[in-house]
Amino acid sequence: MPDGSELKVKVACLLSGNGTTMSALLFQSRLPGCPYEIVLVASNRPDAPGLKIAEAEGIATFAHPSKGMDRREHEEIMDAALRESGAEYLALCGYMRILTEDFVAGWEGRMVNTHPSLLPKYKGLDTHQRAIDAGDKFGGCSIHLVTAELDGGPLLGQVPVAILPDDTADSLAARVILAEYQLYPRLFAEYVGRQYRADWLLEKVSKLALAQPEAEHRESHGSPAWHTGGKSGKFFAHFLDQFHGTEHISILVKTSGPDEVIGLSETAPETYFKPAYYGASGWVGIILNRPGVDWDLVTEWIERSWRMVAPKRLTKLHDAADQF
Repeated sequence: MPDGSELKVKVACLLSGNGTTMSALLFQSRLPGCPYEIVLVASNRPDAPGLKIAEAEGIATFAHPSKGMDRREHEEIMDAALRESGAEYLALCGYMRILTEDFVAGWEGRMVNTHPSLLPKYKGLDTHQRAIDAGDKFGGCSIHLVTAELDGGPLLGQVPVAILPDDTADSLAARVILAEYQLYPRLFAEYVGRQYRADWLLEKVSKLALAQPEAEHRESHGSPAWHTGGKSGKFFAHFLDQFHGTEHISILVKTSGPDEVIGLSETAPETYFKPAYYGASGWVGIILNRPGVDWDLVTEWIERSWRMVAPKRLTKLHDAADQF
């Protein structure tokens, strides 16, 4: 498996028009070190100019007209194409469709949009004229996650753009779009690329580990680890960042013994591995710097590992709490 610097997150773009925002994301993806690649450009308009740009750049395209179709039926067709492409994230690039709650829920936390205002100001349309009419000193653009609330998802970042005394909606829009072309690719890359970074993975694992009763963060052989049961307790998880030269960023958890470690690493080598030194003691490594990590599975392993080393007084209380 390649290390995190070589992995590429697969992204699909949705557009309805010229594809200039998509192009900004596309050309960013061609720069060294960019953590994502665009695998599909899809549209609800077969004649959208953005599709021709994507085709010329060697990107797969898909289009299905939405006019006259039931919204959910059209979304099902689009969703099937997006998932078939292997896309892990969606980037909305001027996709002029209001998405249903079901579609948004299916891509929760994995769909990003840009909006031409400093949210939460001026959600919806006519943002530039509304900012001018209000006497604002700045317009701007915002990059945000998509939720069921129109233009209401968590913000990833913003850039203010000064409103000049003689600005019209069109002249302001022409400058805001330049800010968007800078901001969207940068913040999108930071957001989707975090899943391969050791700092983000450590923070996520730490939250899961510290959710266990009497869990404490401690160092073990110079690496982060988690311990339970007080001074006389034991470790139940270790975090390793390319330990002893391996390419893996991983969490180590307890198993029933070396036989289970070997069985897991041989039957699912894309997920598990036998770690140097630890494997002989029944620890298995779960690879985290890879596409499609099942975080529910990671959580289950952490809980299981905790139960294997926690004092009975804690496991009894935990079992009793689970019954309610």
